[in-house]
Amino acid sequence: MRQVKVGLIGYGMAGQVFHAPVIAAIPGLRLAKVVERRGQTSRERYPWVEVVREAAALLEDETIDLVVVATPNSSHFELARQALLAHKHVVVDKPFTLTAAQAQELIDLARQQNKVISAFQNRRWDGDFLTVSQIVNQGCLGRLVEYESHFDRFRNYFSPERAWRETAGPGSGVLFDLGSHLIDQALLLFGLPRRVMADIRSQRDVGKADDQFELILHYDDLKVTLKAGLLVRQPGPRFALHGTEGSFVKYGVDPQEEALKRGRSPREPEWGVEPAEQWGILNTRIGGLHFQGKIETAPGCYPAYYENIYQTIRGEAGLIVKPEEARNTIRLIELAVQSNAEQRTVAFSWK
Repeated sequence: MRQVKVGLIGYGMAGQVFHAPVIAAIPGLRLAKVVERRGQTSRERYPWVEVVREAAALLEDETIDLVVVATPNSSHFELARQALLAHKHVVVDKPFTLTAAQAQELIDLARQQNKVISAFQNRRWDGDFLTVSQIVNQGCLGRLVEYESHFDRFRNYFSPERAWRETAGPGSGVLFDLGSHLIDQALLLFGLPRRVMADIRSQRDVGKADDQFELILHYDDLKVTLKAGLLVRQPGPRFALHGTEGSFVKYGVDPQEEALKRGRSPREPEWGVEPAEQWGILNTRIGGLHFQGKIETAPGCYPAYYENIYQTIRGEAGLIVKPEEARNTIRLIELAVQSNAEQRTVAFSWK
């Protein structure tokens, strides 16, 4: 089995915490080269990698098959474009691009180059979302009427290591950051909405970019609420779903991010398994019988994303996170910004 050699551009939090350890957990992938502006931090954990200072040195390497872009959001489009022109397959950390037009340009270029391109939507493999997906797809709540998804944190200070995310500028703020995940999950479950309403705010005293949002996606008979904020010290439910037969409510967050931050490897046994005290509560009617109790959370599995990338490059599987889906997420962000600026609900459109 020929390994796919991977070049990683950027070794900040995204590259160090999310991409490198998950790539290293896939037997078919080989992390070969890392772009670090200063230092050689990546070699402390992956001593075999070559560290270079500029992206050009990685893109010119003909042995690199796959380029992963894990840099500030404003650079995603140009680096992905350069990688495709260098005949590389490409993974772009979310958000895919800053505009839907940029996303479409990358889609068209990847098609011309006959290369794989995808956005890193790892949270499709959060255990809680995998569980919610089964509950929705199996109709456990009857006809679903309301879906609410929160991604709340408490950070009432300015983070120097997150400066580009928290300083006003293109692609900064929590809507592009956490919103990319929440929107992607909602679109995966329900498709494109008919209308979008958004309230986007900067609530913190130290706030320089948006740090709270609430999006309402309108479907024919379903209301989807997506919400995230950085001043939520006592979080509410991560998910709350209600239907004609019952409800599902889930507290707590997927454990994979925290495990990766602690330096754990996805190769460890019981990876992504959530403790029973965080399992969600299902209260519904099944087959004429009332059921109320905990539902075991499906194990999370971030490696599944990169395993699919490897299989797709090898021609052994179809791409799961399609660039067209990433483009749709960016379009929803654009419409949310428009809705907030105009203080009205806007119809979904591509214009």
